[in-house]
Amino acid sequence: DSVNYFTFQPFSNNVLTASGDKTVSLWDLRTGLCVQTFYGHSNACNQAAFNKKGDTIVSCDSDGIVKLWDVRVVSEYLQIDTGQHPANAACFDRSGKVLAIASGDASIKTFNVEDRVFVANLEGHDDSVQDVCFEPTSDKYLLSASSDATFALWS
Repeated sequence: DSVNYFTFQPFSNNVLTASGDKTVSLWDLRTGLCVQTFYGHSNACNQAAFNKKGDTIVSCDSDGIVKLWDVRVVSEYLQIDTGQHPANAACFDRSGKVLAIASGDASIKTFNVEDRVFVANLEGHDDSVQDVCFEPTSDKYLLSASSDATFALWS
């Protein structure tokens, strides 16, 4: 199956992959071996990312499900249903307390991890949002990229 996304784990020699086989896997670059696989998605994983500490993973799939994983104990601790459209990407803010989720319904959904509630639904794109990220130094801005051939800056 396809490998749909990869990213480096902070402060380590590991790479995280999100794959079409419904898994998220952690790979040791020194050995080339898979050191951990996270199972639980029911459809292809579109993307996965770490919080800044590297101890929590967010993964998202084609069914609109977003999962949070504790890397240390290799377990899922939260599942977020974003609706009937694919969850294409997700990222943490610097604190790790807020998630931004790029949705196939052309919106960005923000979610408070501690309170386990959606905070806002940002609308402005005309087509599926493919990627999203917080500005890395202050979280003052959120950027999104869309299939409508635009990117947007949110504050």
